[in-house]
Amino acid sequence: MESRKETHPFKTEINQLMNIIIHSLYSHPEIFLRELISNASDAIDKLRFKAQLEPDILGTDTEFKIVVKPDAGRRTLEVSDNGIGMTYDEVAENIGTIAKSGTAVFAEAMNAAKKNDALLPELIGQFGVGFYSSFIVAEKVTLVTKAAGSDRAVRWESSGDGSYTIEEAEKATRGTSVILKLKEAEEDGQDFTSEWAIREIVKKHSDFVAYPIVMDVKKTKPVLDAEGKPDPGRTETVVEEETLNSMKAIWARDKSEVSEEEYNEFYSHISHDWNPPHSRLHLKLEGTTEYSALLYIPTKLPFDFFLHERKHGIHLYSRRVFIMENCTDLMPPYLGFIKGVVDAPDLNLNVSREILQQNALVRNIRTNLVKRLLDMLAGMEKEKYESFYGEFGHVLKSGISADFENREKIASLLRYKTTRSDGQWISLREYVSRMMPDQKEIYYMTGENLTVLLNSPHLEQLKEKGYEVLLMTDPVDEWVIRDLHEFEKKGFRSAEKGDLDIGEIDEKKKDVYNALFGCIQSSLDDVVKDVKPSTHLKESIACLSGDPHDMSAFLEKILRANGQEVPRTKRVLELNMDHPLLSKMRKIYEKDRKAPVLKDYSQFLYDMAVISEGGRLDNPSRFSKMIGDLATGTVAD
Repeated sequence: MESRKETHPFKTEINQLMNIIIHSLYSHPEIFLRELISNASDAIDKLRFKAQLEPDILGTDTEFKIVVKPDAGRRTLEVSDNGIGMTYDEVAENIGTIAKSGTAVFAEAMNAAKKNDALLPELIGQFGVGFYSSFIVAEKVTLVTKAAGSDRAVRWESSGDGSYTIEEAEKATRGTSVILKLKEAEEDGQDFTSEWAIREIVKKHSDFVAYPIVMDVKKTKPVLDAEGKPDPGRTETVVEEETLNSMKAIWARDKSEVSEEEYNEFYSHISHDWNPPHSRLHLKLEGTTEYSALLYIPTKLPFDFFLHERKHGIHLYSRRVFIMENCTDLMPPYLGFIKGVVDAPDLNLNVSREILQQNALVRNIRTNLVKRLLDMLAGMEKEKYESFYGEFGHVLKSGISADFENREKIASLLRYKTTRSDGQWISLREYVSRMMPDQKEIYYMTGENLTVLLNSPHLEQLKEKGYEVLLMTDPVDEWVIRDLHEFEKKGFRSAEKGDLDIGEIDEKKKDVYNALFGCIQSSLDDVVKDVKPSTHLKESIACLSGDPHDMSAFLEKILRANGQEVPRTKRVLELNMDHPLLSKMRKIYEKDRKAPVLKDYSQFLYDMAVISEGGRLDNPSRFSKMIGDLATGTVAD
């Protein structure tokens, strides 16, 4: 039977990635070894987890380790593990491409990097392709792997020139070996076949890996005589396997014993993120519930965060024995960007995902971790918190709807720009502290553009009277307001819906304009449900408002953009009775109630209201003509 062998081109996005790696990351070439060791550690973790359900899968090979094998003469470096390995199909799917679900997002991230003239090495870790960092130092990369329980191996090979080969092969044991044919070392550059260089890299980047990282080392030893004692003056050179890492679980150590560099390297190991973390939480709880935890907040939100297939969650251990990765039961979705480990000694090593969901200990740990994380965020200094909030705020906000128990804590962490904050973020507590003496509610307005909101005619009366308004530009803010209801006993009130109740309508003037408003209503009956004097406007002539319980225009737009069928809500056209154009219309109306120009003016008022809130006109050319006619005075009186 002929063995399979195929040659494939790299996907476009992988070619782009390797171009970044090879030409942009040369200043940190040693990270390739960290990535390969991390992948080997993950492979062993996965096998150990699988062996809990299938103990026979290990066979007699039960001593887990990662082997580093340099060969200076041949200029090669091999990193091998006895982990879970890969089948032919798994190699084809995972090496040389990016999982289909992430390809589009990855391509977008690459384009963003180009536009911003930025180098984004974090793409490598966030899309699980740290393997390609090998091409920083290698002119050819060969991967030979054999899946646990399989009788066939697979060889993958590439020179990084745009294509790779994949074929069936032979391998005596399970696991994966990555063999690098190294480029010639540059002058003053690191020699990655050097025992000293490998020791330094492993100590710096991978000392805490839970499995022995071993290497054959030449040692000079005294020769023993017949009695087993050293024979003076006689030595011999022997080769012995030496463990290069301490394997100390960093989360089990005292905080005072761990350096900043060690914390950051461990973060890189578990997250595959090359950026340093934004902040961390390291704690050990003793008592009824015992566990250790080391959690990190990334600097950047992962590009694939909102993909359904994205793996996220905490690595779960029991007595330093790996149970599972991506344990989502330990962290709610609105904190799904948190990376880290939890070690719970009282958990059963054979615990399944289904059992975890019902486990009281896991629920207790989750409750405590969420509380500690929210307290940590609340205690951050202003500048550091705002850097976090700018990146993760829109995700954190979703906790208002999802986590009733912590709703108040999350609400206190929300930040908004306002009509009086001069572009700065303020908390809801700050807003409440500077409310007007007679103010009973928190005013807000939602929309997709801060500039449009800040200049919205809906806010004119509120600004005139000194009321501050929260400007909400995240789609999730619509659900925040729906579910938060109040903050510090102050309810929320939309600045675009209902009467504002901050001033009185001039009833005499209203009586004068009632008949004209009825005429305008008749002209616009298809799009508005009422025309009335405005409680919002001061300078502008028109705006569209809704009834207090109507869906906002922003929410309608969000739902339609997501493919939902939403019946169009007729809104109220509010008009400024002090505006000269309205006075002009009244004179025309009193002279000739059926004047055709009244219909044109009515449509013009509606179009003005739509534009003022950033909406799109159904007939912009008609509006443009009306503007021209008004400017040239050709509109009939």
